[in-house]
Amino acid sequence: MTAPLTRPVPGSASAAARGRARLFDPALLVGILLVAGLLVLSLFVGVYDVTGSADGAEMFAITRIPRTTALVLAGASMAMAGLVMQMLTQNRFVEPTTTGTTEWAGLGLLAVSVLVPHPSIPLRMLGAVLCAFVGTLVFFAFLRRVSLRSSLIVPIVGIMLGAVVGSISTYLALSTNTLQTLGVWFAGSFTAVLRGQYELLWIVAIVGVIVFIVADRFTIAGLGEEIATNAGLNHGRVVLLGTVLIAATTGVVTVVVGNLPFVGLIVPNLVSMIRGDDLRSNLPWVCLLGVGLVTVCDLIGRTIIMPFEVPVSLVLGLVGAAVFIVLILRQRSRG
Repeated sequence: MTAPLTRPVPGSASAAARGRARLFDPALLVGILLVAGLLVLSLFVGVYDVTGSADGAEMFAITRIPRTTALVLAGASMAMAGLVMQMLTQNRFVEPTTTGTTEWAGLGLLAVSVLVPHPSIPLRMLGAVLCAFVGTLVFFAFLRRVSLRSSLIVPIVGIMLGAVVGSISTYLALSTNTLQTLGVWFAGSFTAVLRGQYELLWIVAIVGVIVFIVADRFTIAGLGEEIATNAGLNHGRVVLLGTVLIAATTGVVTVVVGNLPFVGLIVPNLVSMIRGDDLRSNLPWVCLLGVGLVTVCDLIGRTIIMPFEVPVSLVLGLVGAAVFIVLILRQRSRG
């Protein structure tokens, strides 16, 4: 179980004033400038010379701008999904890739591809989102019934559920001769992000706006069902809304980009260590650091063995696993 949340009671004038002050932190502007520098670098890093070639401007518009835009949307949205999931479960070790949500999205994506020959991108997204929603509901239903709410047991169970779902996906892929396609989907790479194939990723921007609007409700729900009910909040309805938003984010990102492990684990924990647990004031920082982390890992993947490219999921997995171990050791040291 994580430490109690430290957010002021919503509705009071002092709480609102402190929330506005923390939300418009001048240090955030410095962070925006740094991440903007990384994004500009991302626009010009690559094997193809977009500045010296005759068709460089066209390639810049077709590949580099969509790729960098996808970095922003995917990084911010997955970090945000991890923050919401951690708040609702009261556990700092959960996020879509440690609760099986990503595996459920992949199962939905595979099922649509098997049932419908040559499915459109919106249809694949619909299948991924629906299965991610079901999987997240299964995880939350388990949390309501389990008696041991250890901060480490919860993500371990989520990883186990994800492994079971992943095994089902692998069996289905073997049976339908789509195993290679499944591997490509879960590679987590921005290589295939092109103009005309990524635009639906803007859906996660709408999800981000909704999360910011209802951030106070998620924060109160994170205090526990009893406290939320006493505060006049319909806890079940808020959890259901959070589940829908998490599933939509995970499904859309899985279809367009693939698996981005540990983004929702690393970023919210780093922000919470410094700024506490107020979701509304933390949300800009979480989105910004999510973009920065994914962009840095993507730049490493593009340059480490150039002209070849390492999937960003591999770099994120290495970084995320190390941070995950550090967080576990830190939790144990605090008892």
